[in-house]
Amino acid sequence: MFRTENEFVQWLQAFAASRERGHTRPAGLEGGVKLGIGDDAALVHVRGGCELILTTDMSLENVHFTCELHPARAVGHRALARSLSDVAAMGGFPRYALVSLALREQTRRDWVSRFYGGLQALARRFGVRLVGGDTAVVQGRTFIDVLVAGEVPRGKALRRSGARAGDRIFVSGRLGYSALGLRVLRSRFAKAPPPSPNSAGLYRQVWARVPAPISRKAVQAHLYPEPQCALGRFLSSRGLASALIDLSDGLSTDLDRLCTASGVGARLWAAKVPGPALPEAADSLQLALHGGEDYQLLFTVPQRAASRLPWRFRGQLLYQIGEIEAASGVRLVMLDGKVHTLRPGGWDHFRSRPGRP
Repeated sequence: MFRTENEFVQWLQAFAASRERGHTRPAGLEGGVKLGIGDDAALVHVRGGCELILTTDMSLENVHFTCELHPARAVGHRALARSLSDVAAMGGFPRYALVSLALREQTRRDWVSRFYGGLQALARRFGVRLVGGDTAVVQGRTFIDVLVAGEVPRGKALRRSGARAGDRIFVSGRLGYSALGLRVLRSRFAKAPPPSPNSAGLYRQVWARVPAPISRKAVQAHLYPEPQCALGRFLSSRGLASALIDLSDGLSTDLDRLCTASGVGARLWAAKVPGPALPEAADSLQLALHGGEDYQLLFTVPQRAASRLPWRFRGQLLYQIGEIEAASGVRLVMLDGKVHTLRPGGWDHFRSRPGRP
């Protein structure tokens, strides 16, 4: 790997500089770094009239990724995408990133290079500068923590807590593809654990039947999710959204969080929840409701403003899936008209539930 920490820092300085050369930054985000990688801390400039957004996300080996299923480049991409999605959920511009990396002892230098390659490629597309972090070598599993600093015009930041009864509920894009992609990947690798000890053969057989185009789309969605920063800024700048949250842990879980923060409830229409285009509608709905790691946006719009929301944003459909109610709890209206209470069924680190690696 690297013989010393100084050698790693010097390598990272050169690596980051090589990725910066020859690339134009988005308008308004040029410069700003007074002191970057290599000192005790980074110094950056935040424009006047803006508020600072700070977010951090951990990526843990065998929780958020495995070395068997996830290429190093995808691990880097996903690690940054998680934090960029948090900035998107505030309606902000991501600007700077700090990456702390605790590598297991067996890690090879080429894995580190591909990891930073994936991270830097995504950072470059979103106008984000890598300005520092920390590194360590550990005997256990690899641990990654990405802190992103962003900015939002003063008074324009969106929150989870603004939804009111009568607001319409929208999501950006189809949901459940990332969870489907993970299942497709697992079905292709005999070493990957099935959902239960006795279902390995059935598990691989079922997911091998997913049509190839859908399978490829799902794997891409899982390995290389696309944060919705532009949509978040659009909703903020136009004053359209009353509340906003990113879908990292599943629609059922994240909608419950938004409702709890806003002191409201919600009613979803199962027929309008956009899941993967699978032969079995029930499988599609379950993936869309509980899958997680979609990094799409879930947002509410007051009824009076809903007509001003485009049905498509930058080529991506926006789906109205329900409405906010005054009574607490989330209810799911099925095709036959029956109404069920929708419990949070997505990912929760404090619950024991299979789903992610």
